[in-house]
Amino acid sequence: QVQLVESGGGLVQPGGSLRLSCVASGFTVDYYAIGWFRQAPGKEREGVSCISSREGDTYYADSVEGRFTVSREKFENTVYLQMDSLKPEDTAVYYCATGDFLCDNDPSAYKYWGQGTQVTVSS
Repeated sequence: QVQLVESGGGLVQPGGSLRLSCVASGFTVDYYAIGWFRQAPGKEREGVSCISSREGDTYYADSVEGRFTVSREKFENTVYLQMDSLKPEDTAVYYCATGDFLCDNDPSAYKYWGQGTQVTVSS
């Protein structure tokens, strides 16, 4: 069955970097689009980035454009989210999700979700 497992979160100072991993099983990472979402306390889940199926087109929220990079490695069956120049407002639980062929900003478009990984940006 389809499963996603995130890792790589942690505590980092403002301006620092983290790389999140999303290991997929039950499908290959270029078969479905894979999105990254985040949810801060008291806020709605929001789309951060997405990599489409097949062609691997990438999309970013305006708030992370130029700082975050999404990529995938087929032989590892893993999607990565490289996060640079982190800001305190990036603090949230980060999730990867899949289940559709197209990237979508609406979390309800995704059928399968990982358990999430906490990212905290603080001095």
